Amino acid sequence: MSSKRPRGIEPYDAPAGGWGALRAVAKSLAHQQVVTQGSATLLKANQPDGFDCPGCAWPDPKHTSSFEFCENGAKAITWESTAKRVPPEFFALHSVSELWSWHDHQLEDQGRLTHPMIYDATTDRYKPIAWDEAYRLIGEGLNALENPHQAEFYTSGRASNEAAFLFQLFVRAYGTNNFPDCSNMCHEATSVGLPKSIGVGKGTVLLEDFDHCDAIFSFGHNPGTNHPRMMATLHEAARRGVPIIVFNPLKERALQKFASPQNAVEMATFSSTPIASAYHQVKAGGDLAALKGMMKAIFERDDEARAAGGVGVLDRAFIDEHTLGLDDLRRDIDETSWEAITRKSGLSRAALTSAADVYIKSERVIACYGMGITQHAHGTENVQQLANLLLLRGNIGREGAGICPLRGHSNVQGDRTVGITEVPTKALIDGMERAFGFRPTAEKGHNAVETIEAMRTGASKALICLGGNLPVAMPDSDVCLEAMRKLDLSVHIATKLNRSHLAPGRVTLLLPCLGRTDLDVQAGGPQSVTVEDSMSMVHASRGFLNAPAETLRSEPAIVAGMAKATLGDRYGIDWDGMLANYDRIRDKIEVVFPDFRDYNRRVRAKGGFRLTVGASDRRWNTETGKAMFLTARGLEEDLPVADRDALLLTTLRSHDQYNTTIYGMDDRYRGVFGRRDVIFINAKDLQALGMAEGDLIDVTSIWRGDDRTRMVKAYTAVAYDIPQGSIAGYYPEMNVLVALGDHDPESGTPAYKGVPVRVTPSQGA
Repeated sequence: MSSKRPRGIEPYDAPAGGWGALRAVAKSLAHQQVVTQGSATLLKANQPDGFDCPGCAWPDPKHTSSFEFCENGAKAITWESTAKRVPPEFFALHSVSELWSWHDHQLEDQGRLTHPMIYDATTDRYKPIAWDEAYRLIGEGLNALENPHQAEFYTSGRASNEAAFLFQLFVRAYGTNNFPDCSNMCHEATSVGLPKSIGVGKGTVLLEDFDHCDAIFSFGHNPGTNHPRMMATLHEAARRGVPIIVFNPLKERALQKFASPQNAVEMATFSSTPIASAYHQVKAGGDLAALKGMMKAIFERDDEARAAGGVGVLDRAFIDEHTLGLDDLRRDIDETSWEAITRKSGLSRAALTSAADVYIKSERVIACYGMGITQHAHGTENVQQLANLLLLRGNIGREGAGICPLRGHSNVQGDRTVGITEVPTKALIDGMERAFGFRPTAEKGHNAVETIEAMRTGASKALICLGGNLPVAMPDSDVCLEAMRKLDLSVHIATKLNRSHLAPGRVTLLLPCLGRTDLDVQAGGPQSVTVEDSMSMVHASRGFLNAPAETLRSEPAIVAGMAKATLGDRYGIDWDGMLANYDRIRDKIEVVFPDFRDYNRRVRAKGGFRLTVGASDRRWNTETGKAMFLTARGLEEDLPVADRDALLLTTLRSHDQYNTTIYGMDDRYRGVFGRRDVIFINAKDLQALGMAEGDLIDVTSIWRGDDRTRMVKAYTAVAYDIPQGSIAGYYPEMNVLVALGDHDPESGTPAYKGVPVRVTPSQGA
């Protein structure tokens, strides 16, 4: 490798967190012009009388900490509470065609939207519109459709329980279950897979369990960037000697070493704490093989112990009382060869056996996982094999043990809990009838992939987005954006401008809403909303900042306005009463979902309350009443036979990014500064391809489902510590390489983390 690295590629050897994190927070405050106000705002984040961070869903220590925010949480807060504004005058100066040429970072960096706007095709500009007129157009557009199933209703995970519940009430009263949402793109494999395994599509651990665990296994996630407050928990566990075993293609800095900004000694001495005790760089798409390898080693150790006259290493008392299916699992694992496991995972038998030995020696084990597990064509099976691993030794339903899916958006789990689902259960339908006197349709609606397909073909003609950046977050993003342009009606409820707003249909409305940090005052006075974290804790969130403009409305207010304009007095739903006092929304949630019993009282207690998670108490709400060992199909190759020399692409978020929101152009933990047009690739793979670091390359996906060419051009190759056969690039730029049809057949989760591609010298942009 040449000693001269490509532009913007520089070594960064500092730990995650530490002074680098504090400098980044200070820079973000200055950039958003909120140095004084922003500092005060951060101190109210995740506090009992404050607001819930609009970033990740990692829980707070009883929601009572005096200093509970992280670098990327601070970026999310300052990004939302910015002093920058996007008034109507901005749109008068800039056409949609001009804005299309801007980078996504530049679009959102303009600041908060201030007025409802409508797209004017004759001038190619957004222009102001009155709220009542916007609602009238939405009602007319929805009621003009041949049937309700021609409309799609997208929900971002940042929506509160109250907004999401009203949204699903509106849509079900309208007559459809078309609820694509962001969980379809990230953790649907969990929502589909875990209920079949343990009876619930959520994690089983509490934050306190990390104080009692003997080992933590970490699969396919990067906490330092995507849920940084988790680093405080991992930091404490590592310092008390808990083994942390990591499986991830790239060596992420936060999982190597971390300096806690709250640790005075580490900050004063510029020291840090090692996090991972073992780091296994599994190939992209190799997690299923790695999990099968660990279980194969466990079964071998069990056979050895029993042959020597011992009791074995499986928790047979737990297995006999609480599970079914062990014999089928054992048969599947026995039929899976070590050769196939090591080839597919990229890990040696010794490495996998070593990880299994740590697991066996630990009485209480927590397994954490992220989208590196779920975003695969076999994502549901990945989740279920992880559950199998824990069940083998009774590591679900006891203190210090359990499964821990790491959610992204701060309320993506809560939105699903309060009814945002395209597959309504009988309990949900019964609850809606009990609360509102009408029985919604039980017909399955569209998930995110099905929504785009319906929009492409013209089967769906309207889309209402409660937040988010749907077409950019989706696979085949160019196709998705073109589908947006075919719509008769598109509505975006948003705090900031993003690219999805720049693909207008016949009638396109941009409706600005309050953010999590903003004071929400309704007829009944100041309101709080509630959210559910990734450990099923529900707590209140109350903004306190003056809204960027008096013209902004809350998400519940906008939903109620659309509902009244569309439904009139259908079913006698008291939209105004619920809007005036959000306690009344929570009262209705409680009627529909009995787990929210005594909602308003319990959510006002410090730390809120936890929803029922049956598996945490070893109550298995599966069809059999037992936890199920489930088998996965064999270790299929992701690459077509004719393309064995191709590589597997995994998509990544940079450290200056949250989902599709790009805060800046740096990714300092990976040593990338001022750019995003890079592809991380093993130096040996570059050599085998006859190329070198710094070369411009084109990347073409290999998808046999259609004849489309999916390619990104003129990206810079960066030699990186990644397994041979795997490459990585930034999301959402790489989404154009992912086919809509390339997804998990059980959950519909797109396969962002295992895209077969071919790398060639660039032919130019």
